[in-house]
Amino acid sequence: MSFDSPVLETRNLSIHFGGHKAVNDVSCQFHQGTLTTIVGPNGAGKTTWFNLLSGQLRATHGQVLLQGEDLTSLSAAARADRGLGRAFQLTNLFPGLTALENVRLAVASRHHTGHVFWQMSSRRRDIADRAFELLQTVSMAHRADSLVANLPHGDQRKLEVALLLALEPRVFMFDEPTAGMSVDEVPVILELIAEIKARQDKVILLVEHKMDVVRSLSDRIVVLHNGELVADGEPAEVMASPLVQEAYLGSTEPTQGVA
Repeated sequence: MSFDSPVLETRNLSIHFGGHKAVNDVSCQFHQGTLTTIVGPNGAGKTTWFNLLSGQLRATHGQVLLQGEDLTSLSAAARADRGLGRAFQLTNLFPGLTALENVRLAVASRHHTGHVFWQMSSRRRDIADRAFELLQTVSMAHRADSLVANLPHGDQRKLEVALLLALEPRVFMFDEPTAGMSVDEVPVILELIAEIKARQDKVILLVEHKMDVVRSLSDRIVVLHNGELVADGEPAEVMASPLVQEAYLGSTEPTQGVA
């Protein structure tokens, strides 16, 4: 596959619940080294579309392709194994394990240690070292031995990003990664996303409603409304659109958050 070919693509991707078209014929291409932010009002279909991409939901029709391979019929786990990495709006962790144990499991999973991956992750020094390094990356090394159930919400969000980094995906999918974080915690996650983007070797998709975040990180903005793609382009172009300003920002000046 050439460098100019899309890494990730959706073709007429749709899901209908009875007569409700939650996502309807959304076609997009995403290329290596780019960060695309998906915005739109509440109920626009942003998270549902993410769920279709990552395999949490099965499409009514349409396709999801990763580097030309059709993933549409694959499970979420199989898609993750192919390189689709998803950080959830709500944390998806093992609360009865420590922060370090959670990351060790993710690193071991990436190394395909099979059904004994828990024992392997406990014994192999390279896996343990990599796990601790990832905790340092998200400013969580001091919480290594803390049970996840005892961690505040902001630390759980940072830990989830560490797990996503451990999987080394081709595509990073962040669904409101700073939701529930304090003002002091937000920069850690934003700096990590910026560092991933700077490497220019991944695709990053971001669902976000904070417009300062959207402006600072985005190469491109995709706008969804009622499950349909209504705008797609460079940030300045999309933000200047009267449709976006009036319908999604609620003002003639793009200063408010997108829900």
